[in-house]
Amino acid sequence: MIQLQAGQNIPLTAGAVRFEASAGAALRFAALVVADNLRVTGPEDHVSAERPAAPGVALTGSAVVVDPAAVRADAQAVLLVAAADPAAPVPPGGLGSVEAVLTGVDGGGIARFTVAPSAGETALICFEVYRRGNGWKLRAVGQGYAGGMGALLPAHGIAAPTPGTGGASGTGGAGAQPGVVAPGITPSAPGAPLEVAHGLERIWMIFEDAARSAAALIAARDYADKRLDQELSAAVSDPATRNTPAAEQARQLAQQRYDELIGIAEGNHRRDSEQLLRELAEADRLLPPALASWDAPAWDRPPAASDGIRLGELYAIERGSLRVPYCVPVPLNRPLWIDTESSAAVAPVVGALLARLISAVPDRRTVVDLIDLSQGFRGLTPLLAPVLEGAPISDHTDISARLQALVEAVELAELALSGGAGVPPAEHRILVAADFPHGYQGIDVQRLSTLVLRGGLIGLSVVFVGTNESGSTESALAALSQSCRHLPTIAGTPLFDPWTGSAWELALDLLPQEPGRQARFLRSV
Repeated sequence: MIQLQAGQNIPLTAGAVRFEASAGAALRFAALVVADNLRVTGPEDHVSAERPAAPGVALTGSAVVVDPAAVRADAQAVLLVAAADPAAPVPPGGLGSVEAVLTGVDGGGIARFTVAPSAGETALICFEVYRRGNGWKLRAVGQGYAGGMGALLPAHGIAAPTPGTGGASGTGGAGAQPGVVAPGITPSAPGAPLEVAHGLERIWMIFEDAARSAAALIAARDYADKRLDQELSAAVSDPATRNTPAAEQARQLAQQRYDELIGIAEGNHRRDSEQLLRELAEADRLLPPALASWDAPAWDRPPAASDGIRLGELYAIERGSLRVPYCVPVPLNRPLWIDTESSAAVAPVVGALLARLISAVPDRRTVVDLIDLSQGFRGLTPLLAPVLEGAPISDHTDISARLQALVEAVELAELALSGGAGVPPAEHRILVAADFPHGYQGIDVQRLSTLVLRGGLIGLSVVFVGTNESGSTESALAALSQSCRHLPTIAGTPLFDPWTGSAWELALDLLPQEPGRQARFLRSV
């Protein structure tokens, strides 16, 4: 049985599969049969105790069985859900660690996935069984909903369950059946954050396809190079025939075989790239602003929530013109660290990042704490004034107090959660620690480490701007740097995709400099 990490996927070849999960609290199970926008087309696509079967999907006791071959042809995926049993008490802090398991119907192990919610989530999408070409794959998802099924269901096109019916497997009567939410309308559950529409997953699926196509091209080129070298060496290995017409013919044939193989490989990659470019263009037309390009129509529409933000584009000049958006989840599950020796030099990068972070959560008040000792972001300050938590910090003696205030807010949220009174964050907070670590004290590094580990309790995303300190001799500083997602600003610095290890370069997005466009992109402010 394979142990999956969040985001990992494997092919499914076992036919029908069985989903089960266990936790420190009683669970009930459900499944959602969804289209490519991860929304249902009707209430019959919500498999629960009230409606225990749909084509290819059945709730049987304490498990969900999925037969991919029997799922309706126009469905893209089946989302497998575990949620707190509404008839049983939930421990303070939510479900705790959840162990999700997928087996064949014969009991043979396929995959295991451990989800460790950290913000009081009581409903989880554990796995996604989804189409890929003519086959099916399994992805470990692990997306949690602090609002429970009342938040999860509307995010996928099902009206929230009537209070008391549970949602994953309630016992309500005829009036309690969940209905379908109109596309584009996502009602929020009282006291729960608005859940989002999985645009990030669409982009990462395209990125995975691009990575695998790139790996195939690289492998074909390597093989062709090695074969050509071997055949050319063989053609000249005998001094007696090295300069004969036969040797020349062998060399020409080797080159012809090389050219044919490279031509086929590059043609396949070009075909794949053209298809992916079409998919990206279509996605860009539909994505929320936080994930879309600056020219996308989303910036002219009303604000829309997002499950991720776009950082820039990944490309490889030697593999053609394909450029794939590089996107990450929001709130940031790992802090971002912009590698630079000059804050002023990356001000357009930080501006673009803030524009997208702010637009990702339009339903909550955004608060930005900005530490800017070198005042490299002076040009952004007027645009950010409505969301700044006081004036930007430009004096190093003021850093500790600001960070301590954030740490105390985290500690209060943690106390409330452990006491059973935890609530989802009311604000979307962003901390930009620029010029780091110069001017910061050792205790500030400790406070920042606390915020990185537990800041999600107050909805905090952290962005560092400074030199890469992963190799620092100060262990706490090095550990903090190593925990971050580093964004290189020097051309030629490679990033490696997680599926094939192929190298890509990152072109970070820049906030356009025209005042009118800046105001447009920072409109949520």
